[in-house]
Amino acid sequence: MTIRTRFAPSPTGFLHVGGARTALFSWLYARRHGGQFVLRIEDTDLERSTRESVNAILEGMTWLGLEYDEGPLYQTERFEHYDAAIDKLLESGQAYRCNCSKERLDEIRDEQMRNKQKPRYDGHCREAQVSTDEPHVIRFRNPDDGDVCFTDLVRGELAFSNNELDDLIIRRTDGSPTYNLTVVVDDADMEITHVIRGDDHLNNTPRQINMLRALELPVPEYAHVPMILGDDGARLSKRHGAVSVMQYMENGYLPEALLNYLVRLGWSHGDQEIFSLDEMVQLFSVEGINRAASSFNTEKLNWLNQQYIKDNDPARVARLLSGHLGKRDIDPAMGPDLVAVVEAQRERATTLEELADISLFYYSDPESYSSKASAKALKPAALEPLRMAGEQLAKLENWEREAIHAVIKSTVEKLDTGFGKVAMPLRAAVTDGAPSPELDLTLFLIGRGAVIRRIDNAIAHIEAMGEA
Repeated sequence: MTIRTRFAPSPTGFLHVGGARTALFSWLYARRHGGQFVLRIEDTDLERSTRESVNAILEGMTWLGLEYDEGPLYQTERFEHYDAAIDKLLESGQAYRCNCSKERLDEIRDEQMRNKQKPRYDGHCREAQVSTDEPHVIRFRNPDDGDVCFTDLVRGELAFSNNELDDLIIRRTDGSPTYNLTVVVDDADMEITHVIRGDDHLNNTPRQINMLRALELPVPEYAHVPMILGDDGARLSKRHGAVSVMQYMENGYLPEALLNYLVRLGWSHGDQEIFSLDEMVQLFSVEGINRAASSFNTEKLNWLNQQYIKDNDPARVARLLSGHLGKRDIDPAMGPDLVAVVEAQRERATTLEELADISLFYYSDPESYSSKASAKALKPAALEPLRMAGEQLAKLENWEREAIHAVIKSTVEKLDTGFGKVAMPLRAAVTDGAPSPELDLTLFLIGRGAVIRRIDNAIAHIEAMGEA
């Protein structure tokens, strides 16, 4: 048997973190077992489904690198399959037409709620002769007795009593099929062997199993993954920060870091924290998914992202960083080599956004000297070290780290002062206190012209402060 999994989002919004984790688990399970991964777009909710949302889902899947073997397959292109299944259920007496008004259904619900009963349709139209000419829905005739039993690959043995299940609507009055019917038909037609999805669908599973059996279709294996919670224990939502996958891209996270973080949300392999994609495929198992909900921890994600930035190919990080600099009106071609900047700065940043922010000084002069570091370092006592170092730096024949370091050392020796008395004003002059590597490397990367210009600006700043 070839294992086939699927990810089946509804295009009513962006690809969110919970959906991405479900897609990842399904993708890993298929890859682990030499199977196939299908992307299905469940777009039968015509009022809420949009092309923009479809594009957002596809974009998110591409960014994460979760390639699919089949798809995207669209439910709106498969209505004839759903109609055929509904016709079969009607012919076998396992579905029926219902013309109950909204007012009657509301009355039934209100009475059941008053009696502290579980709200469910009362089967009023089961034996009624409803004309096809009048507005009506089609309901699935759920078995009256017995239990639906199945083994959930995460939760173990489960049983649901049929007398607790409803006669679900499987076709609306406008003729469109509903979720539970389309899922059943699609999973069978697409030969899905394992359904891995969020546990918010757990109550749908016994209903879908009953429909599969009524249609004489194979029942796949099910694995229901616990939800993701925010740091406060509530269900993850926008108020906890970014929940859209593409927002994480915008915020400067690497896709492999987010995948690594998501796989650890509810699954573990000993104490290992960092996994390559190949390791995830090799080690992942549905049986290893925790039954309890997982809490999203942004600090942990930031730490993980930093590890990936530090260990990644600097050239790749530079390519990704370029766009974040562009958003800040910085053309990285008009300055030092971006790969060299990445190598110098990457251990100081948790995201590409942060890396961009702390690297701006390489490409643009400080607009003012307003940082605490500048206030402390750029005082009248710094004028002589700045002038002397600036004069020597301007005369250097070769702009190399060793030569720059020799100038700084020479200035310290000529002034018979401490290294910090020279280095601190120099660093403040060229960076305005931004996080930076060794001083000679910082000056080397900024370049001779910009360094001399900034030293002159710092001197002018100190002199203006003295005149104020």
